[in-house]
Amino acid sequence: MSTSIKSQAAILSKLGIEQLNPMQIEAQSAITSSAEVMLLSPTGTGKTLAFLLPLIEQLDEACEEIQMLVIVPSRELAIQIEQVMREMGTGFKVNAVYGGRAGSKDRMEIKHRPAVLIGTPGRVADHLRREAFDTRHIKTLVLDEFDKSLEIGFEEEMRGILELLPQVNKKVLTSATQGVEIPEFVKLNEPVVIDYLEEKVAQLQIKKVISPSKDKLDTLIELLGHIGNQNGIIFCNFKDSIQRVSDFLFDHNISHGTFFGGMEQGDRERALIKFRNGTHQVLLATDLAARGIDVPEIKFIIHYHLPIKSEEFTHRNGRTARMNSDGTAYVIQAEGERLPDFIGDLPVEPLTQSEAPKRSGWSTLFISGGRKDKISKGDVAGLFFKQGNLNKDELGVIELKNDCAFVAVKTDTIKSLLPKVNNVKLKKKKVRVSIV
Repeated sequence: MSTSIKSQAAILSKLGIEQLNPMQIEAQSAITSSAEVMLLSPTGTGKTLAFLLPLIEQLDEACEEIQMLVIVPSRELAIQIEQVMREMGTGFKVNAVYGGRAGSKDRMEIKHRPAVLIGTPGRVADHLRREAFDTRHIKTLVLDEFDKSLEIGFEEEMRGILELLPQVNKKVLTSATQGVEIPEFVKLNEPVVIDYLEEKVAQLQIKKVISPSKDKLDTLIELLGHIGNQNGIIFCNFKDSIQRVSDFLFDHNISHGTFFGGMEQGDRERALIKFRNGTHQVLLATDLAARGIDVPEIKFIIHYHLPIKSEEFTHRNGRTARMNSDGTAYVIQAEGERLPDFIGDLPVEPLTQSEAPKRSGWSTLFISGGRKDKISKGDVAGLFFKQGNLNKDELGVIELKNDCAFVAVKTDTIKSLLPKVNNVKLKKKKVRVSIV
């Protein structure tokens, strides 16, 4: 066993967390002592840390093969968990594999075996079929957001994955919804169930807004003005709808990002980066954004379209009122539209006259160097403060990736800033700095 109580304190300190919440404490105890655990807790309550902390304690430092496999339903969730584990600074190697990028890149990264491999069902199944790595040391399997990864569409891949993992003796399943039937091939016998799903209901308000016409666009603009300058997500059911709503928001000078399945992976990541760092306060998304994406405190959710399933309604709403904060979910109901039974009776929110949201005042810059160039967040901040002459309040969130970085700066500084920081040396690398 590699990590001690002392090192766990160091991990929490590194993450800026003073103490674990009750769910994480109970999960840690159950995962340490039980072979099968089902963890049910709302989105945003810290499930990733809840399973990583106790499972990392059980990794063997002397083993040079993959010991733990984490299956997730989306690329974004894979990237997020990989990022969390890297930030924990455990000393164990971690890699994420997922569709949308070359398999050769995966193979290059996992040639030097990670202790923990995170991946989407299709990509993990592909690597297992190709016998890309030894499975004999994989003792731990995590199915994160299992209600999604065990859906019919993934069944064949998931069945194949489990058949090719003969040595697994610990299984952890997590979800933010209840009542999902676990297929027989998962071979779950009597899991310890930790259920915190009811803990958060009081913090979330759900209201409806009446649209006088079937077309909800004008009502959406009014609602955004009513809410004011807050971070939030607008959910649509289809990417075509997103394009139509996006065009309308642009016409009304409302800055926003978009996020849906048909986008290139890089564009999706950049949309989330700009949302996290405040360049965009509004994200227009399909249900892909309802779970497993790493975004800041969100004050509101707008259901422009309602999902078909109650589980997706729960996941969408779970993006706001996270942990100890409050938030509001708005359902826009068009003239003559019947709401599904799972919505229930909702209070009507009258819209007061107000201005459309103002632009955030932040922009995002791209830097062509990252972790592999031995560049740290401190190095990036130093470049912008010393070379760029920025004040502290003019530099925002810095996100460091393996081969690049993204930085939020005040928009009105860019014209004078770029000539000072572009094509200069950062550590030993000459970097390009440009507007995203």
